[in-house]
Amino acid sequence: MEPEDLKSRIEIALAGGRLSQWQRHFLIDIHARLEKYGSDTRLTDKQSAKLFEAIGYAPPVSQAPPPPRSTGPRSTQWRPRRRRSPLAREARYLAGRFARAFGFALALVVGGLIYSYVTGARHMPSSSGWASGSPDTEITTATPLTRSQFTITDGDTIRLIGAAKGTRLVGFNAPESIEPRCDAEADLGRRAKARLKELVANAKLELKMVPCSCPAGTEGTGKCNYGRSCGSLFADGQDVGDVLVSEGLAVPFACGSTSCPPTPRPWCG
Repeated sequence: MEPEDLKSRIEIALAGGRLSQWQRHFLIDIHARLEKYGSDTRLTDKQSAKLFEAIGYAPPVSQAPPPPRSTGPRSTQWRPRRRRSPLAREARYLAGRFARAFGFALALVVGGLIYSYVTGARHMPSSSGWASGSPDTEITTATPLTRSQFTITDGDTIRLIGAAKGTRLVGFNAPESIEPRCDAEADLGRRAKARLKELVANAKLELKMVPCSCPAGTEGTGKCNYGRSCGSLFADGQDVGDVLVSEGLAVPFACGSTSCPPTPRPWCG
């Protein structure tokens, strides 16, 4: 009997109201399996007998279940036969779905890690510390930057959105606006920070990340410039440090390859 015919007979039997509670639950379960698996639904001989008894159907001899072993071609007609239990089929179905979902999620994670590594290596290198600012310092290719991608800490430090630490702008030193040593430095530090905000407000920005002037093995740690990275920020092609120095809001500051001289802070006398 075809699955659709069998479902119709089950529906008629359920509507008849002559079934026991057990038979009703049994037919509902078989009907659900037929809905889900169609012609792939498999029942044991015992289940088939209970099903035919509940719907009042006596299968012809020609539709009796075939012997377990058959050398002929597989029939396209639906028929119950001994196979895996419904629980085993359901477990296999769920396992397949889980494997597909896990594989897709794993591919997303791996792809995200690769993308983060590539973009991170280009935009936010792991080297930290004071940059040497010397002519032989290796400088990476300039990367376009938008104003929404960073915040300004003070006149010589910015922080890229999502970065754990700030980025020290190299080649100059601006007055401190957070922990000044005197009132004059505090005032000049606020002015340097405000001027930097003006320079980057509407300009075309680029950021060049540079290696840092730290002892070997300390880059990326708190022993090297407090864990900060280093770079040069350009507004419309001009280094913002050069502008601040020319306007008296910062002083030049160049480091060696692995160390820096004392930080110049001439504002407090």
